[in-house]
Amino acid sequence: MIITCPNCNKRFKIGNSLIPDEGRDLQCGSCNHIWFYKIDDLNNKLLKLDEEIASEEIEITAKKKEEKIEQKKQPLEKIKSEINNELKKKKLEKQKNITTSDNTPNKVSKFFSYLIVFIISCIALIILLDTLKTPLINVFPELEIILFSLFETLQDVKLFIIDLI
Repeated sequence: MIITCPNCNKRFKIGNSLIPDEGRDLQCGSCNHIWFYKIDDLNNKLLKLDEEIASEEIEITAKKKEEKIEQKKQPLEKIKSEINNELKKKKLEKQKNITTSDNTPNKVSKFFSYLIVFIISCIALIILLDTLKTPLINVFPELEIILFSLFETLQDVKLFIIDLI
């Protein structure tokens, strides 16, 4: 039960069992005012409403609110489903474009990357052999003929490429 101090209008929550039917003195915890409080018969009686009217009104308003909510949900659900469908279509189109466009350039670019790495490696090997030609011939005397043939072949390839251009 909620009791209000008559002096400062401060409200307090007090259990019903703490106040007997004859009443008792209470002291405000805020302003220290002391007053006698007795539970009135009006407070003890439960207010009776016409349950049928109240329940019917509540049911009618609840049904109206549910109908309004359903009416609002239906267009929202349709819009959400349409948006989801469009997003799914866009994702599928992107995936198709990515798979079709990425496969061919990716394979071609990989091939050219490997080709460039192979050519650079061969050129590096030739430069290394040319630089270390004399020490290699001293260690392996039979290598002189092979290296000579290799460099003559490279000179022929070079002249052939120059003639093409």
